[in-house]
Amino acid sequence: MLVLLILLTFLVFCHRFDEYTPLEETCRAMNRVIEDNKAFYWGTSEWKASQIVAAFEICERFGLIKPIVEQPQYNMLFRNKFESEYSHLFKNYRLGTTTWSPLMSGILTGKYINETPKGSRGDGPSEAELHFKFYNNDKKNIDEKLTKLKGVADKLGCSLAVLCIAWIIKNPDVSTCLVGCSRVEQLHENLKAVEIMDKLTPEHEVEIEAILQNTPSKEWDWRDFKEGPGRRETLLGKK
Repeated sequence: MLVLLILLTFLVFCHRFDEYTPLEETCRAMNRVIEDNKAFYWGTSEWKASQIVAAFEICERFGLIKPIVEQPQYNMLFRNKFESEYSHLFKNYRLGTTTWSPLMSGILTGKYINETPKGSRGDGPSEAELHFKFYNNDKKNIDEKLTKLKGVADKLGCSLAVLCIAWIIKNPDVSTCLVGCSRVEQLHENLKAVEIMDKLTPEHEVEIEAILQNTPSKEWDWRDFKEGPGRRETLLGKK
């Protein structure tokens, strides 16, 4: 709890965009929080790229403190917003990120392929209802991908969960990745991703992309009508 309180002192997130409050008012409120020494920085959580840009413009116009970080969902199954919609924010504003749900409520660990463990988040109503609705609507296809990804993890000498987290933090646009755990052993396991990250080669990236088949939309060069590389592809030097 002490750590949580310290973190909240350093950074305040505006969780979800407030459609009922003028954005200028939100920006001024966050500026006041920082000027009153109640926080050092502020950021957004699950905002659209256009909303974040609008906040930057308002802060620039009125000399207010700008947001420095966005907290988006990012994992192997949810990529488009982070890798495509936000790409110009990373390039033009150097926006930081605190990504969440790296294992998509445990789905990307592969634990639900054969059965639903008793007492798990997939066993009955939970806050992860939308994740499991997405999963169950395409379970056979997702399970096939997870099985193939397990093969990649085996070659790297790690669990599927560790591979999924390592793949996320390998992306230079990821400043921080939030991981959840119910046991200390899970935390120790998840932290192995830091070691595996350095073992992920461009060849591994290509293999993973071939399995996922969900590469986000890429920028086009309309001078020669050719599709350019994706941002992750460019940053990691994927061949």
